[in-house]
Amino acid sequence: METNPTLSQLPDYPFPRLRALLADHPPGHADIIDLTLGAPRHPPPEFIGRILAKEFDSFGKYPPIAGSTALKQAIQAWVERRYQCTLAPAQILPLVGTREGLFMLAQLCARPGRDHVLLPNPFYPAYHAAALFSNAKAVLLDCTEATGFLPDLNAVPGSIYERTALFYLCSPSNPQGAAADRAYFEQAIALARQYDFLLVVDECYADIWTQQAPLGALQVAATNQSNVVVVHSLSKRSNVPGLRSGFIAGDPSIIKGFEKLRSFGGPTMPLPVQAASAACWEDIAHVEENRRLYDAKFSLAEDMLGITRPDGGFFLWFPVEDDEKTAVKLWTEHGVRILPGQYLASDSEKGQNPGRNYIRIALVDTIERTKLALERIAPLLAR
Repeated sequence: METNPTLSQLPDYPFPRLRALLADHPPGHADIIDLTLGAPRHPPPEFIGRILAKEFDSFGKYPPIAGSTALKQAIQAWVERRYQCTLAPAQILPLVGTREGLFMLAQLCARPGRDHVLLPNPFYPAYHAAALFSNAKAVLLDCTEATGFLPDLNAVPGSIYERTALFYLCSPSNPQGAAADRAYFEQAIALARQYDFLLVVDECYADIWTQQAPLGALQVAATNQSNVVVVHSLSKRSNVPGLRSGFIAGDPSIIKGFEKLRSFGGPTMPLPVQAASAACWEDIAHVEENRRLYDAKFSLAEDMLGITRPDGGFFLWFPVEDDEKTAVKLWTEHGVRILPGQYLASDSEKGQNPGRNYIRIALVDTIERTKLALERIAPLLAR
């Protein structure tokens, strides 16, 4: 049976590409250390288990698409504390993981005459897939050291903005960890309103930082959230990727339309998970401990690799002479698995891949395991 031909247009996912690259190469160490996947390995908050057990009986109820009152109040209060920004409950919608929301937003917004989706390059694969499956053109905006590792807003012609349905922006960015400042957000929001497209800001790394808390799009938008939505996740913030819990917030007309779309094709978050999620948004102690652990690992990387800390996130975006050869060498000599940067990006219209000759190192393991990995790879990367 044939399937949607759009599937053939999707780029290969990074991790199968890495498996193929390393398939014929045995690891150089029996103790393998995997620093590829951005899956946190710090312990989740211990109170989650108690809440799920306490709320177990509510697995027998259909959960509301719009979210429980307790969850929306917890998210609302967190947004107000974190960003000094007031939202109405109708401007908040829970997500079963942010990937769901990021993917479906393009289906909500893309339409004839508005058939372009802008995305950073490198990019989270869901952005690209969302563009293709909404019958839109994915416009890749290279994020390089010269652009501050964020899309160059001034490099996009007005003729492209006029056809843009939505613009995906990640801040702090994955993989580079660059955070947009106030001037950048102000310009991006102004462009969204001038050309009437949706600015979608993926802020899932917003609570992982070591110097200062990154600004958020709603914080800059203040009392007027038109043309702007943000998505947030507990996966990185609270070390619970398996909980599949996040939210979308912002422009009330978009949230209303998205709620209607989700009622047909979107999953709903079970009520025990909503209760546990509310507790996570209310608690700050586990988030501060999480930041402390990442801070310690970035200090190790500073000392051992001479890196400059990113604004946020838990990745090192490290320049090398050849990203694939470096990945193979780290694997075959040291048993350390990292991700070639070109696998996280695609060739731009200029024929260049902005991820080429970078490697992404995920500092997600314990401090002890991270130190061990850095001790193994530092001599090679120093060369």
